[in-house]
Amino acid sequence: MKNVIVIIDGKEIEALAGTTILEAAKTAGIKIPSLCYMNIPEIGFKNDCASCRICVVEVVGRKNLVPACATPVSPGMIINTNTMEVLEKRRNVLELMLSNHPTDCLICAKNGKCDLQTLAMEFGIRDIRFKGKIFEYRREVSPSIVRDLDKCIMCRRCENMCNNIQKCQVLSAVNRGFKSVVSTAFESDLDKTNCTFCGQCVAVCPVGALYEKDYTWGLIKDIANPRKRVTVQVAPAVRVAIGEEFGYEPGTDVTGKLVTALKKLGFDDVFDTDYAADLTIMEEAAEFKQRLEKYLSGDKSVKLPILTSCCPAWVNFIEHHYPDMLDIPSSAKSPQQMFGAVLKNIWGPARGIKRDEIINVSIMPCLAKKYESSRPEFATDGIPDVDYSISTRELAHLLKQSNIDLRKLDESEFDNPLGYSTGAAVIFGRTGGVIEAATRTLYEWVTNETLEDVDFKAMRGMEGIKISEVKVGDTIVKIGIANGLSAARDILDRVKTGEEFFHAIEIMACKGGCVGGGGQPYHHGNFEKIVKRAEGLQSIDNGKTFRKSHENPYIQSLYEKYLEHPLSSEAHRILHTKYYSKKDLK
Repeated sequence: MKNVIVIIDGKEIEALAGTTILEAAKTAGIKIPSLCYMNIPEIGFKNDCASCRICVVEVVGRKNLVPACATPVSPGMIINTNTMEVLEKRRNVLELMLSNHPTDCLICAKNGKCDLQTLAMEFGIRDIRFKGKIFEYRREVSPSIVRDLDKCIMCRRCENMCNNIQKCQVLSAVNRGFKSVVSTAFESDLDKTNCTFCGQCVAVCPVGALYEKDYTWGLIKDIANPRKRVTVQVAPAVRVAIGEEFGYEPGTDVTGKLVTALKKLGFDDVFDTDYAADLTIMEEAAEFKQRLEKYLSGDKSVKLPILTSCCPAWVNFIEHHYPDMLDIPSSAKSPQQMFGAVLKNIWGPARGIKRDEIINVSIMPCLAKKYESSRPEFATDGIPDVDYSISTRELAHLLKQSNIDLRKLDESEFDNPLGYSTGAAVIFGRTGGVIEAATRTLYEWVTNETLEDVDFKAMRGMEGIKISEVKVGDTIVKIGIANGLSAARDILDRVKTGEEFFHAIEIMACKGGCVGGGGQPYHHGNFEKIVKRAEGLQSIDNGKTFRKSHENPYIQSLYEKYLEHPLSSEAHRILHTKYYSKKDLK
């Protein structure tokens, strides 16, 4: 497409034909306020439904104002973004939106991070001339996500993300007029729908209509209880994202400072989920090797491809949409749940600590982890392996509330033995990382040779689907990597129809993997933040002494003392799980 010349606020600007006024103005440094608009070209997400009309501008020669987010530029177009008429209309639109919006900003989960609140401040709204009726919808609180539809402004970002990017088809517009909101079919609770609790709807919601279930008050009470041994585990993606909340560049590794901060909060033991990621590889790689060898021996009953099972949103997705394929994912629990199982079945008893005396808290980039920790199969005698999970955002808020600034802290080390990990574990936090880690171990176990170059670069990157072929001994192992649930649906359909064959597939529900999780600091459409977080994790991996999970000395000791070997009966009892069809749940 050719470039065109337009004039915005008297400034001559060259823009690509078809570019919207909003995008053209942005390239020239001209700010046009918007609410519903969000564009993340890296993942194909563009919300330009023009529902809010905050971005209206004047185009000379046109009778009415036009929405800048949905109006393409054309040659010679003259645009005025800040006339008195434009400012008045924007203010009127904003007041109408506020007229039936709850005013409980002080106790709203999005207070200080709400786009509507920010606009009200920028426009100096001190009084609302219009009095609209406030409809009181039922407020739904699930283990992961809270829906407060009184605050829905019909921007439809969540609907777009759920249906067009994640392909879950859970959310859609319902009702008319002032009662219009984005909700589920028949106003069902999320756990009665196809919702995977990935949290991507929360990540793009500009107001307090969608947010995570907050467990920090329970955490505070537990830490204050002297009868409880309160432990914490930190997921890999958290350490390269939480710094953003304290002024660090995305991707900055703040592991040491984060450990210090958690100890200052009062945790008795500060551990690393990466330890359990290494353990996960031991079980998943052993399972992969077992299936591969059976397949190569001609055993037609073997189930391939093996699917990674670390992402709980992805597990929810296959339980809902592909129940006939539930026999092919690895039965290995996720690192979060493996950690909890080891903590309460081995670590605690070895120290004479009873199961009900341990509180295990996970810090996760993912809202589906909240749901996962509440699943009944991950509890013994009613006591869960992971008591609850809090998001990166929740932890950042709690640290600030406790007057703990990461920038002012010295660095500390995780507590051992559950705090030591290899480079293979930390890359669990980015797309392609789990299967790359598994391949490093698989190669050495199959060939009995040392893998000198552990960097499988073909498995990296932000494409929706990546395909890598790795020579393992005499076999070319074909690996698929799905980045996001839309890509998951695509690759699984190829497998089901026989269009394509893979020996193994990694699937991550969120674009970019855990670094782009629904509980991470809000990216506001800036996908570069997610890319930098992934690069930060890779940098940590590159700098590790050990970069293969089976080289972790503490994992080796765990097997020697308690589990014997991967896939042993005891390993199966503690570290593996089953999946359940949710097809008829609704």
